[in-house]
Amino acid sequence: MEIRPDLIHSRTEAVRLRLLQHPIYQRVDRPAAIRTFLESHVFAVWDFMSLLKRLQRDLTCVKLPWMPVGDPEVRFLINEIVCGEESDLGPDGERFSHFELYHRAMREAGADTSAIDAFLNSIQAGESTESALVRPGLPAGVRPFTGFTLKLACTGQLHETAAAFTYGREDVIPEMFLPLVNTLVASGHSQFGLLRYYLERHIALDGGHHGQLARRMMDRLCGEDPQKWDEAANAATAAIEERIRFWDAILESLPTDR
Repeated sequence: MEIRPDLIHSRTEAVRLRLLQHPIYQRVDRPAAIRTFLESHVFAVWDFMSLLKRLQRDLTCVKLPWMPVGDPEVRFLINEIVCGEESDLGPDGERFSHFELYHRAMREAGADTSAIDAFLNSIQAGESTESALVRPGLPAGVRPFTGFTLKLACTGQLHETAAAFTYGREDVIPEMFLPLVNTLVASGHSQFGLLRYYLERHIALDGGHHGQLARRMMDRLCGEDPQKWDEAANAATAAIEERIRFWDAILESLPTDR
């Protein structure tokens, strides 16, 4: 069956609906629960960049000597997304990657960054990601979710990685993050100001500019090849399923006192 961009949503519609109706959005509704959520979710903010950098590595030239690589339109699309994700403006006008902004928002919110800090320190010291992911003390759901993401980024076909990035991440983020923003607005807690900025920034970018760029990139990568669109739809579905399992694990770890 031929799969085109407008049909990927129909292939992923059921699993996407399960994600957007997940009960976690109603449970992350007070400071203690928000902090617990952040301590797991920060790993998804971090591993997203490996999907993006895989795309940049294969769709542009990032080695010396420089040579023109691939489709100039695709190079533009991926470099535009990288620029926004790796060096966006924070609320005070400073440049940050979205991961660094999220990490800063965690500290402002009083969330514990020790797990993500230790994880990244071990990798910077030369430990493999596979080894770092089996260390004790990782927050709920991190090991299978980040393991899936990194495996796809390292070994998946290019159009599969792009599909997980586009339809499993960028495309669902606006609807996924909006309930969390509404919760933060209703809470009135000033300690979540940076987190609210981060979420609203992603809703704006991924629902608009970045989402459009990613879909154009997918169209260029898969073209008229029905097998590639079919494999892309499967990869997008798998990525959303992994997110649901991640949410299930975090939900189980949230404080139970109301």
